[in-house]
Amino acid sequence: MLSFINYLLSKLFMKKRHEQKLIILSVGLMIAFSIPISLLFNSEREVLGYPMILIYLFAVWMISIIISFVIVKRYDE
Repeated sequence: MLSFINYLLSKLFMKKRHEQKLIILSVGLMIAFSIPISLLFNSEREVLGYPMILIYLFAVWMISIIISFVIVKRYDE
């Protein structure tokens, strides 16, 4: 019975190192999406007709989704 409870608890809570990685990712995203950093990419240049700031914001967003997926996928194993 105790091993079953331990199994359930291990499935409910992430390991500490995975939580730490997600917290670091969140802090990095707060910095990446901050106004001073975002305005570095606010220029007249365009990539495929889109302003650089949009390319930057969507690229950072996509990379953060991929990184968080990898972290959660490793936890699930």
